[in-house]
Amino acid sequence: MDERRLQDILFRSARARVLVVGDFVLHRRLLIDPARIEYAEETGLPAHQVVAAETLPGAAGSIAAILRAFGTAVTTLGVIGDDGDGYELRRNLRKRGIDERAMVVAADRYTPTSIQPVIASGTSIPYEHERLDIRSRIPLASSTTMALIERLRALVTQVQAVLIVDDIPEEECGVVTRRLRLEIADLAARHRDVWFLATSQQRPGLFRQVIVMSNARECVRAVCANDSSNPPLALVGQAAEQLRQRTGKPVIVMLGVRGMLVVHEQGMIHAPSVPITGPIRPTGANDSAIAAVAAALCAGATMDEAVELGNLATAAVVRRTDTDEAPLQNQIIAMWWAYRKGE
Repeated sequence: MDERRLQDILFRSARARVLVVGDFVLHRRLLIDPARIEYAEETGLPAHQVVAAETLPGAAGSIAAILRAFGTAVTTLGVIGDDGDGYELRRNLRKRGIDERAMVVAADRYTPTSIQPVIASGTSIPYEHERLDIRSRIPLASSTTMALIERLRALVTQVQAVLIVDDIPEEECGVVTRRLRLEIADLAARHRDVWFLATSQQRPGLFRQVIVMSNARECVRAVCANDSSNPPLALVGQAAEQLRQRTGKPVIVMLGVRGMLVVHEQGMIHAPSVPITGPIRPTGANDSAIAAVAAALCAGATMDEAVELGNLATAAVVRRTDTDEAPLQNQIIAMWWAYRKGE
C-alpha cells in the first residue's frame, strides 16, 4: 500500500458510520496519595485519600473512541444501569462525539465499571493497586435482549459496519447472549453490503457469518484445549482455519509484536508488525487494530490493506502519550513513512 492509497483509505474512513454493539465498561482511575492517609475513628481502619480521578470508556467503549479518532461516525448499542456510572459512561461517549442515544437503560443491571486505584506520591513511581470490578452476574433479561434486537434491526440499515464486542466473562450475563448472536448471524446473512466483525475473549467460536478478530490465545483456546499465552504460529494458523470453517467468514488473529494473521478462503496471510522503538504503552493495542480494520473495510480497503492499516494503527497508538494531541491519521501516516524509510 503506497502513501496515496493510505491517505485515500483514511479519508474515506472518516466518512463512514459504524455501529458498535456489546459490553461498554466505565474505567475509573483513582489517584491515591499515601502521604495523606487517614484513619476512621470508628474502626481505626485506613481511609485512603483520592487526590485525582478520571473516567474513560472501556471495552466496546474503547474501540468506539478509537474509531472516532479516525473520524468515523459511531453509534453505540449496549446496556447500562440506571445509575451514576451509566450517566458518566454516556457523558464520556458524548464528549468524544459518539452517538449513545440507542443505549438500553436497565434498572435491574449495574453499569459495568472497572475501578483502578493508583498509588502515587512525589517521591516514587506510581503503581496500580488491586482492581475493583462492578458488573451484573445474572443472565440478561429476555426483555432487555429484545430491546437490543429491535434497535439493532433499525440501526443496521444506517451503517457500513457492525462491530460486536463480547467482554463480560460470564455466559449470558453480558450484552452478547446466544439470542443476540443468532440475530447477528441472520442480519449478516441478509445485509451483505454491511461488514460484520466480532471480538470475544471467551467465546469467539460461537459467532456465525461474521469476521472474528481475536488474539492468538483466544483463537487457539476456541478450538482446542491449549491455553498457552504465546502459542506457536503454526498452531495459531491451524486454529484460525478451524475457526474460519465454523464462522463461515475470514478470521483475523492479532499476534502482538508478530503482527496479524488473516485466514480466508484463498489461504493464509501473515502481515508482520510495524517495528517501533522507544517507550510504548501496550494498553489498547488490540482495540486499535480492531477499530482500524473496521474503518478500513468501510473505506473500501481490501482485507490485506485493512490488516496493514491495523498494524500501523497499533504502532501509532502504543506510542501515544496522555498529552499527545496529534490526530491519529497524521500519526499513522508518520508511522508509515518511518516504516518505509527503514525498509
